[in-house]
Amino acid sequence: MVLAGIGAGLAVIGAGLGIGKIGGSAMDAIARQPEAAGKIQTAMIIAAALIEGVALFAVVVALITK
Repeated sequence: MVLAGIGAGLAVIGAGLGIGKIGGSAMDAIARQPEAAGKIQTAMIIAAALIEGVALFAVVVALITK
C-alpha cells in the first residue's frame, strides 16, 4: 500500500510540474506575440486538461493495483 501512495504522489507531482511548465511557456509566448494570445491560451488549456486526465488515470491505477 505504501508503494501505491508513492506512485500516486509521483503522478501528481509530475502533473503539477508539467502544467507549471506549460503555463510558464504560454506566458512567455504571449509576451512575445500578444496578438496570438487567444490561440496560445486555447492550446495551453487543452494541454493542461490532457495532462490532468493522464495524471488522474495514473493515480487511479496506482491506488487500484495491489
